[in-house]
Amino acid sequence: MNRTLAPTSPVSHPFDAAAAAYDADFTATQLARWLREAVWRVLGDTFAPGDRVLELGCGTGEDAVWLAKRGIHVTATDASLSMLHVARRKAVAAGVSDLIDFAAIDLSAMPATDHRSLITDHRPPFTGAFSNFGPLNCLADRRPLAAALARWIQPGGVVVLVVMGPTCPWEIGWHLLHGQPRAAFRRLRGGVEAHVGDGATIPVWYPSPRTLAREFSHDFDVIGLRGIGSILPPSYLSHLVDRLPRLFSRLAKLDERIGAIWPATWLNDHYLMVLEKK
Repeated sequence: MNRTLAPTSPVSHPFDAAAAAYDADFTATQLARWLREAVWRVLGDTFAPGDRVLELGCGTGEDAVWLAKRGIHVTATDASLSMLHVARRKAVAAGVSDLIDFAAIDLSAMPATDHRSLITDHRPPFTGAFSNFGPLNCLADRRPLAAALARWIQPGGVVVLVVMGPTCPWEIGWHLLHGQPRAAFRRLRGGVEAHVGDGATIPVWYPSPRTLAREFSHDFDVIGLRGIGSILPPSYLSHLVDRLPRLFSRLAKLDERIGAIWPATWLNDHYLMVLEKK
């Protein structure tokens, strides 16, 4: 039976404003489907039926539902109660609500909150964890989260993190072409305010793969790294894909082939890092 853990985040969160339109604006676009499918290929190779996996920043639940359909138990967490509401409805509609638990957890509260309710005597440590499309970019310092994951994940467990990197060639080129140099290099500045919908903003940071690996190095080893969107544009340029579907279909296939090869591992919209618990 699906359980909803007690909320630990505020009733109102900046991402609440984006929840209602998120799937239409992002999930359902062709560009988003290509990007998410690249992540799913890794998740499918990493987790198996019967695994118990923690999701950090589940949004509208697209990844949690995909994993649950494959027999994987997911504890899906998010700071936005509105996002969790959409995700819960989606799980029910897909018939997998018995395999997904939901918890309102703000990752930025990790230093102050241990969230011990995630681990109890009758619920063993998680097999692994994952975070897709940038929730970790909402943290200025990810070391407290790394320490929490080290407590929650069993030895040898795997963590898959999809993070927005500091150097996106598409973004730099697009904004320079439009005379916007500050926007072109915004990822090089920490704590930049990003718009998330309906006028709401949230500060974001863009750690390099080296920085992220260092933050997790006390308890985790990096065992994989690949670019997600090394050739494909960021999601806010999805209209370009709609105009030139054949060209971008070819680029999507090429993006998948070169993603694990440098410099695609560093020059991208997102990078995917796989870590193993020591």
